[in-house]
Amino acid sequence: MSEIIIDPKRRVELPATMEGKTVLIAGAAGFVPSNVAEFYLKLGAKVIGLDNFITGSRINVTLLSKYEKFEFHECNVYESLPDFSNTKIDYILSLASPASPIDFAKIPLEIMRVNSEGTMKLLELAKEKGARFLEASTSEVYGDPEIHPQKEDYVGHVNPIGPRSCYDEAKRFAEAMTMSYHRKYGVDTRIIRIFNTYGPRMRPNDGRVIPNFINQALKNEDLTVYGDGTQTRSFCFVSDLVNAIHNVLFSFDPTPFNIGNPDEYTVIDTARFIIDALGSKSKIVHLPLPKDDPKRRRPVLDKLQAISDYKPQVSFKDGIEKTAKYFQEHGMDY
Repeated sequence: MSEIIIDPKRRVELPATMEGKTVLIAGAAGFVPSNVAEFYLKLGAKVIGLDNFITGSRINVTLLSKYEKFEFHECNVYESLPDFSNTKIDYILSLASPASPIDFAKIPLEIMRVNSEGTMKLLELAKEKGARFLEASTSEVYGDPEIHPQKEDYVGHVNPIGPRSCYDEAKRFAEAMTMSYHRKYGVDTRIIRIFNTYGPRMRPNDGRVIPNFINQALKNEDLTVYGDGTQTRSFCFVSDLVNAIHNVLFSFDPTPFNIGNPDEYTVIDTARFIIDALGSKSKIVHLPLPKDDPKRRRPVLDKLQAISDYKPQVSFKDGIEKTAKYFQEHGMDY
């Protein structure tokens, strides 16, 4: 591994306002992207959202549409983009990819295409507009890591033909595409590697640990733990993740940044914590561990924290309670 050298003197310079700026967000109807979109709308930016609703929610678009500066286009970014020939675009955020394990078996080709053809179309638009481009990659590029915790200079341990490869390898390709546009054409690019994130607007039937456990606990159903539950995850509340994205967008470094929360929990302890936090009568049952499921996940955030004031603010207890309340209010049809 080559050591990543950070110059702490080149600190992030966050704008006080985004008035007069236009942010294009691919995947705006999704969980994280809709939260990012609202963040920039509140800062005064015009936000253009794109989504084909393959996993995104129309409810999220309705929520964003209450802002006068929100514009939405229903489209498939790997097929074609709207005509933006007369539109000024300052920032393009590539956040369109489905990210849940339940999607890997259902829509693997769509996941691969949005992260390859879709990423290229968005990069071409960034090149044309002179816009800053941010690629939302993932901790999945580390695969089932052989080092722990994970730093940005770790190149990963990924099965290229496994059941998760449609996502893992597609995101690795998207990172390579982003850096290629940066090197060949001078596109102003940023890359984030998102670790496990949860919070309001997440699909209740997403299939990931937190929504699974919360919905089972709310119904007093058995919580299903895969394997013996000793595998670990690091969970970041969505508002903290949005702040991390904002810091990276306004950094000066085109190479990848880990973003998330470094607090690490075993899956079995997470299940117990959620049962206690929600006062549930649920019990825990065990099912076989899926193939290539990562055994340990925790981000090293030294790179981002060396150049910014980023630090997660929302406690796990508060985050779980806020997410559970949201699921209770919106039900399983969200």
